[in-house]
Amino acid sequence: MTQEALSDTVDELDRRVIAALQLNGRAPWSAVARWVGASETTAQRRYTAMRERGLLRVTGTLELDRTREGSSMLVRVQARPGRGLEAAARFAESSDVRFVAVVTGAADLIVDFVARDNEEMMRMLFTDLPAADLITSTEAVPVIRAFTTAGMWDTGLLPPAAVADLRPDPVSPFCDPGRDRAPQALTLLEHEIAAALREDGRIQVSAMARRLKHAQSSVARAMDRLISRGILQFRTLVEPSLLGFDAEFMVWLSIEPDRLDAAGRQFAKHPGTKFVSASTGRFNLVGHVVLPRRADLFPYTREVIGALPGLLASDVTLHLVTMKYSWHRMVRPT
Repeated sequence: MTQEALSDTVDELDRRVIAALQLNGRAPWSAVARWVGASETTAQRRYTAMRERGLLRVTGTLELDRTREGSSMLVRVQARPGRGLEAAARFAESSDVRFVAVVTGAADLIVDFVARDNEEMMRMLFTDLPAADLITSTEAVPVIRAFTTAGMWDTGLLPPAAVADLRPDPVSPFCDPGRDRAPQALTLLEHEIAAALREDGRIQVSAMARRLKHAQSSVARAMDRLISRGILQFRTLVEPSLLGFDAEFMVWLSIEPDRLDAAGRQFAKHPGTKFVSASTGRFNLVGHVVLPRRADLFPYTREVIGALPGLLASDVTLHLVTMKYSWHRMVRPT
């Protein structure tokens, strides 16, 4: 399905429903309906239809730097000529891979590996690397601290009043006084809740409790603890083009070390920024961004990237297709 065909499958009401769920993936349908201009039944029906067609999914995600669930390693991959899509498909099949995008620029693929420790990461990158026979080189970029996350992104399609009403108070990565505390291990029940919410972020607590064979009150309290501690967030996974963003790309920056915090905070404030994190290696700041048109990249490079404090060098990898997003396979345009 082409990007144009994807856009034709949704209308303005669908987009408003998606935007509301991006603000709060577990918002009650009464609240969603209030801001999308439709009845609760209609809003829910639109969501169900899009989910059944694979166009969107609400999922619960764990913030890795707050838990002992692992760490993220972004890998820039160069594929053998003509083998990039095949390599991407293999990476997407791996249970160790959270995200895969086929891109243009200085890399062919961007792959996000998640590992619990160094030994597991070495196995993923050097012993059991998927598609090793299809690639010519890799560059690993460890993610060390988030400035903003995709779960905090606002599409801008609903008014500020809707944001204030629908979005719970977010635990901002750079405003949280506890961000430097030691990561917390999850209990068995918290693990089970996180796994259930990864598959369906809108599953009712009563249904989750029956599935997990725990008391509903225990499940509700454990889920509330995860959310209040900033460990659990909810995201609405959708192709950006469905929301009017035809340019999706990653920005790889080299920033003077003493200006890194200021640059990360400034980068995170741009409305097109979905994710920004400090990292190590040749690039020490990495961002995931969407814009309405590819032509918008020209002023963006000057007005946003060029204005960052301490900028030494930059690289942009433009997404052609996202194969896997937050552990889930995406609808792939052809």
